[in-house]
Amino acid sequence: MSAPGRTTCAVVGGGPAGVVLGLLLARADVEVTVLEKHADFHRDFRGDTVHPSTLQLLDELGLSERFDALPRSEVRRVELADGLVAADLDRLGRLLPRLRHPYIALVPQWDLLTLLADAAREEPAFTLVTSTEVTGLLTGPARETRTGLRATGVRWRSTDGSGATGELRADLVVACDGRWSAVRRAAELVPREREVPFDAWWFRLPLGAEEPLPRLLPVVAPGRALVVIPRRTATERYLQVAYLGPKGTDAALRARGVEAFRRDVAELLPDRAAAVLSPDSIRSLDDVPVLDVRLSRLPVWHREGLLCIGDAAHAMSPVGGVGINLAVQDAVAAARLLAAPLREGRLRRSHLAAVQRRRTLPTVLTQAAQQQAHRRVVAPVLAGALGGPPRLVTTALRWAPWLSVLPAYLVGVGVRPERAPTWARRAPAPVSR
Repeated sequence: MSAPGRTTCAVVGGGPAGVVLGLLLARADVEVTVLEKHADFHRDFRGDTVHPSTLQLLDELGLSERFDALPRSEVRRVELADGLVAADLDRLGRLLPRLRHPYIALVPQWDLLTLLADAAREEPAFTLVTSTEVTGLLTGPARETRTGLRATGVRWRSTDGSGATGELRADLVVACDGRWSAVRRAAELVPREREVPFDAWWFRLPLGAEEPLPRLLPVVAPGRALVVIPRRTATERYLQVAYLGPKGTDAALRARGVEAFRRDVAELLPDRAAAVLSPDSIRSLDDVPVLDVRLSRLPVWHREGLLCIGDAAHAMSPVGGVGINLAVQDAVAAARLLAAPLREGRLRRSHLAAVQRRRTLPTVLTQAAQQQAHRRVVAPVLAGALGGPPRLVTTALRWAPWLSVLPAYLVGVGVRPERAPTWARRAPAPVSR
């Protein structure tokens, strides 16, 4: 499907922030077009965690029955190697009875995005255009100042091989196209980068058909660390593993070769050494993509006619797996604050600034917590100065196990969780399983 020539809100990027925003605005009768450069949502090694606050949102949107039909695994506790519980969502659920889903659901992101997009397509105001890459901004004279420009839409080109190009004019452009946002770059919005001491290499380990799914497990040793994430889809069961190493060492890791990499991983996972060392599990380092970890934030998220949210506004570290949660919450806040001005044709830059004001506190506090984890745990481990979690932390958790609810709340619920606007809520619709 080609992009229309005109819409009220053009959302660039079909990730969690973009699809949630499109769904909510369409339920407010705002004409919205989501442009996604890929042909579908099926891309591996994306964040696949759905946190309790997002599960609550799905309930409010009437999508819980559809979500429950998806194959998934659940994380209720994060344990350290010695069995010490670092984050206990079950305990958090007992303390907060209104927390209806005291767990993190691990669902392939393409399944979640397909569910959300299917729900959005039920709204007449929603259009999803795939295989369409945004290549630039359309601009016009600023209306609210004597100088400057405002965004009036986007230029696009097809990625399906047809060579088609075009323009989509809009009252508002929302950049949801990730940490390397083309829209943000076209608007000359430059994020401030925070120092990050590590990158992450992702790979899979197979699980036997009868083998139980293990718990989510971080493994730490001097100079190295990894996180083992149990995964289940409709067709397979496996472990998704994140191997952490010093930032900027991807070339050196690949120069050592796949056999050296297998040995490093096997030393951290001795109970799975046979599977790790098998050439059938990690065939080559082509099976081990690297994530260039970033932690950044835009000083200003908006221009006249343009707003950045999610990773386009603030790239998050993978620590805690909270990036998706923050992006979804941004989208909910944006929909609540912008739906009426967009529908009534009275959108001003002050409305866009209100979105940033509301979402700045949770962004700043979450990134501050991630920076502390980088500084006090990840960097010392990778430097060989620390062989596990800080002793102060483990001692405190042993003497006061209830402290495990604090990281559980920060990761699972987050700072200032957003609720679905009343006009976007629906009763759950049953689906066949």
